[in-house]
Amino acid sequence: MLEWWRNIPGHINPVVFSIGPLEVRWYGIMYVAAFTIIYVLVLRRIRTEPFRYSRKTIDDFMVWAILGVLAGGRLGYILFYNLKYFLTNPVEMFLPFSFSGGLHYTGIYGMSYHGGVIGVIFSSVLFCRRTNINFWDMADLFAPAVPLGYTFGRLGNFINGELYGRVTGFPWGMYFPLDSTHKLRHPSQLYEAFFEGVILFIVLWSVRKVKYFNGFQFSLYIIGYGLTRFFVEFFREPDGQIGFVAFSLTMGQVLCLFMVLAGAVIMLARFPKA
Repeated sequence: MLEWWRNIPGHINPVVFSIGPLEVRWYGIMYVAAFTIIYVLVLRRIRTEPFRYSRKTIDDFMVWAILGVLAGGRLGYILFYNLKYFLTNPVEMFLPFSFSGGLHYTGIYGMSYHGGVIGVIFSSVLFCRRTNINFWDMADLFAPAVPLGYTFGRLGNFINGELYGRVTGFPWGMYFPLDSTHKLRHPSQLYEAFFEGVILFIVLWSVRKVKYFNGFQFSLYIIGYGLTRFFVEFFREPDGQIGFVAFSLTMGQVLCLFMVLAGAVIMLARFPKA
């Protein structure tokens, strides 16, 4: 049983099916599942809670949010994690092909969570200004639902066998096919799916009706995710192309510290003054 558990990643095919050079991967399906669950939860909130938004408004916003997540996530990965490579291979930034040693289909690989957050905030601000909606109110509507959607993204990472954890001696460690050292590693994708996804969702959803000010739920999410990801990142293998960036911290941890700081600033700035 233990050997079966340790070798699960090697028995998972990340490709659902392929048509010629094009592949439909579980990772993409997980993205669809993530957006769908967030959408369903938000619709439930506007039906049962005092949010004055129509379903059409939510539908329109979701389009902007999805574009913001995808564009921001991709740009964030390029800027935060692999800028040197993409400066020398600029056509690969947004094309699913590699031109090294001939033309190869690779798919669009590499997404940054923090870039996605910046992207969706940017697109949300534009949408809210265009439709005369209070940004902070809209952010509070979506914030408690987001972690559960994020769970699916991490499951997608696990299925891909990527972003695995550091070497471990614990019995629940796993072997990942993409790891050339073939050592037992923490299944850190599952840790993140559970703590940054399920647990954070339970916490935020349970207090979703608490509202000291517009933006309160959003600031809770920013701080909560930043703290959770910061600690779980200690079990995740640093990105090979950059390693540790400061004081034995990974790029993800550094970005999470800025995230926590940003959430605290929002909370202090918007909390009603006595």
